[in-house]
Amino acid sequence: MSEDQDKLAQEWADALLDGDDTSIESNPLDGLDTVTDPSNAASAEVGQDDEALADEWAAALAETEQEEVRHEKEQAFLSTQTHDYALKDMRADAKAGHTSGKRDLDFILDIPLEVSAELGRTKLLINELLQLGQGSVVELNKLAGEPLEIYVNGKLVARGEAVVINEKFGIRLTDIISPIERVKQLG
Repeated sequence: MSEDQDKLAQEWADALLDGDDTSIESNPLDGLDTVTDPSNAASAEVGQDDEALADEWAAALAETEQEEVRHEKEQAFLSTQTHDYALKDMRADAKAGHTSGKRDLDFILDIPLEVSAELGRTKLLINELLQLGQGSVVELNKLAGEPLEIYVNGKLVARGEAVVINEKFGIRLTDIISPIERVKQLG
């Protein structure tokens, strides 16, 4: 009798796990008289499990095959989208240089640059800065008569002296920084 109860409990548990509501409403003793040997019942469950497992494997293999086919089609499509371009050999032109002497730099002529001139520098404490007022004098690190420094986009490019032209300040360039010195400043 306990074997029948165990089987009945197992069937109820299986029915609950499967979510099969009809098996709960039916009589739980319906299938007991058809299965007389417990080993036959176990082999029937194993056969069903094997079939379910085989179905899962078949579905997984089919999905893998579909993914491989999709990947192959994608690769075939991408291979049709590539092109071979014939590139001109520019080594001879590079070795010859520009024979005309004039470089074609028209494409950079409209680039805006910030040009500033520096008379000198100093360091102040916040207290000293707050005490500044109209008529205060700030002492700079340069001596009178020393050249002003001209910066382009924050990089020193030249030195010069201050001049007044038509009541406006200007700078007469006295020294242009060599390209080698400009490269050293970058590092």
